[in-house]
Amino acid sequence: MSDGEHLYTATIRWARAGGDFLGAAYDRGHTWTFDGGITVPASSSPLVVPLPWSRADAVDPEEAFVAAIASCHMLVFLSIAAKKRYLIETYEDVARGVMTPNEHGRLWVSRVVLDPSIAWAGQRRPDPATIAAMHHLTHRECFIANSVRTEIVVAGVDDTPPH
Repeated sequence: MSDGEHLYTATIRWARAGGDFLGAAYDRGHTWTFDGGITVPASSSPLVVPLPWSRADAVDPEEAFVAAIASCHMLVFLSIAAKKRYLIETYEDVARGVMTPNEHGRLWVSRVVLDPSIAWAGQRRPDPATIAAMHHLTHRECFIANSVRTEIVVAGVDDTPPH
């Protein structure tokens, strides 16, 4: 790897466990193992592949995509707040991804709406305009937001964030 490059790895494992594979009646359950050693149960979304061939109790790629965007946004926002000396007590985001057909009729996650609820602490508290500016800066600095073409918006702050 060259300077400035960072490598991230995930190992995806699936094994056929009965069912009619050739008839598309097989279990989509699998695992994701990350470089830190944690293993997460994963599956296709029951909204895409019906039960029992999907697992409702596992993470699906679409919700992981939404979580990655929301998590990156939160981590950058926390960093910006700390640098600006604003104390955050809690940050909770109920992020929502919307999947729609593209111009070729193929489904894609076209929009992710972040809806963070932030509890501020301490003497210094940002006003709404400052919070909005912090979200815009966060969007510009987020590695994941810079990696996708999905529209990412922060509820109550903007409908078309700058890129």
